[in-house]
Amino acid sequence: MQRGRFITLEGLDGSGKTTQLKRLAAWMQKRGITPVVTRQPGGTATGDRIRELLLDSRSGNLAPLAEMALMFADRAQAIAEVIEPALAAGKTVLCDRFTDSTEAYQGGGRELGSEPVLAMHRVFCGGLQPDLTLLLLPSLKASLERARRRNDRATAHSGKDEGRFEREQEDFYGRVWNKYIEIARRDSDRVVCIEGDLTIDEVHEQIIEAVAMRIFEAANAAS
Repeated sequence: MQRGRFITLEGLDGSGKTTQLKRLAAWMQKRGITPVVTRQPGGTATGDRIRELLLDSRSGNLAPLAEMALMFADRAQAIAEVIEPALAAGKTVLCDRFTDSTEAYQGGGRELGSEPVLAMHRVFCGGLQPDLTLLLLPSLKASLERARRRNDRATAHSGKDEGRFEREQEDFYGRVWNKYIEIARRDSDRVVCIEGDLTIDEVHEQIIEAVAMRIFEAANAAS
């Protein structure tokens, strides 16, 4: 059986990843492909408990190295429980965040550097890399405003606080932004960067173009 395809969506909080992931999954389903959709942190019972700890604003004293270690603990569980079994079964996996997020947020934002993140990736993830990463980069200001509004609504609705990262200052997010750009330039064969304050439809069109060209046309050419 041919191994499945692994596609990740990346970007700052508030960049529109969740909306675009849903639209991409629906686009695939109309074409007879039922993807496995997951997220990080989370996506497993263990991962959801780690997510709650990582994103809750009450986890204010979490050391950067501890934060990074928890991200990789979640990721290792997701790979073992969800991602690798699906890929081995020939399924397409769509994942909201993967190691690029850790390199951007902990490596860049927390200033731990890329090398510790990439070293942990080799150990915890066995070097597993997405076949395609869609990096959404609207303006920093627009992303943060949207993320904070979203979390305020979610907290009011559910009582669950997932706003720990959104409370960081803009210099933190500036470092995250710059690290994402560095990743996109370094791994340009894998990462498609979609920049600017585009409409939802405009972003979706660019995503579909990238997926159709880099995943499905490449698969047809190889078969």
